[in-house]
Amino acid sequence: MEKENKEIIRRVYQEIFNGHNLAITKEFIKEDYIQHNPRVEPGRAGFEKFFKEMFARSPGFRLDIKHMIAEGDYVVVHIHALGTNLERGAAVVDIYRLENGKLAEHWDVIQPIPEDAINSMF
Repeated sequence: MEKENKEIIRRVYQEIFNGHNLAITKEFIKEDYIQHNPRVEPGRAGFEKFFKEMFARSPGFRLDIKHMIAEGDYVVVHIHALGTNLERGAAVVDIYRLENGKLAEHWDVIQPIPEDAINSMF
């Protein structure tokens, strides 16, 4: 199960986030997707609305996976978010809960990368 869930998440990052392809969200995201990011509306429609605006505003937006951990229905992804209004990007940890092969719930923590970082964030 963990291997399959990691592959689903990897495809979401490649095809939706980095490929900017929102036409395939039905394949990967439940209609009643639970969103815990306070800036994104709930549901698949909220996800699509947020990323449609993000891709239009930031055509170079991409998420580079650095680490991925899966346990049961949960997948944790440590990523470098690039192509946003942050010059060096941000370190992000996304946590997903999957149901029947689709994203059902999401949490995230986002930390801009400072110019004077003492340590590597990846």
